[in-house]
Amino acid sequence: MTTTNTPPGSLLLPLDGIDLPPVPDFRIETAYWNDGHRYVAGADEAGRGPLAGPVVAAAVILDPEDVPDGLNDSKKLTARDRDRLYDEIMQKALAVSVSSRCSSSIDASNILRASLAAMHTAVTSLALTADSALFDGRDIPPGLTFRAPPRAVIKGDGRSLSIAAASIIAKVIRDRMMVRLGAYHPQYGLERHMGYASKAHRDQIAAHGGVARVHRFTFAPLRHNA
Repeated sequence: MTTTNTPPGSLLLPLDGIDLPPVPDFRIETAYWNDGHRYVAGADEAGRGPLAGPVVAAAVILDPEDVPDGLNDSKKLTARDRDRLYDEIMQKALAVSVSSRCSSSIDASNILRASLAAMHTAVTSLALTADSALFDGRDIPPGLTFRAPPRAVIKGDGRSLSIAAASIIAKVIRDRMMVRLGAYHPQYGLERHMGYASKAHRDQIAAHGGVARVHRFTFAPLRHNA
């Protein structure tokens, strides 16, 4: 077994200086499959930047023989396409797991640690034990153990179908959580801006302050209104 501090092996193809493909593909996953590692999870998060709400992470192990059509970085998809793909991923993937950290947890550590903790839980909670995992961004959650070295993939949701699938699951679930929060705190319009720092949201924070366990009081401008 290898841990996250194990140097990358030869199966990890270099990506530095290589342009993003037009759409995500299985090129990175194939290197693992060719080395005998069948279950490769993609992991991503949604909600690092907002002033309110949780950060949500998802991990997905796709079935390479039954991939939903149109998978892409969730930011490049319409809400309707994300909802459709969410349903297809949940039906067709070999395993899907989701984890989140609330605003209080984010304030108690920081957004990077909270995001990595959520991704750690998502990957380790999969119904299938992942042989390895691909993480969107520059960081790998500490303390994970795999058969093959995991990998942090910059712009991974545009490179890897597995990470793209995870980005869709995380985004859809977080958006649905924010819609429900919006119903409890209608003055903030959370269902419209999903907790991001829109002018309307910042104006309401200036007028009413933040809501405990909803807003992130370590984020500007909330730390000045705590």
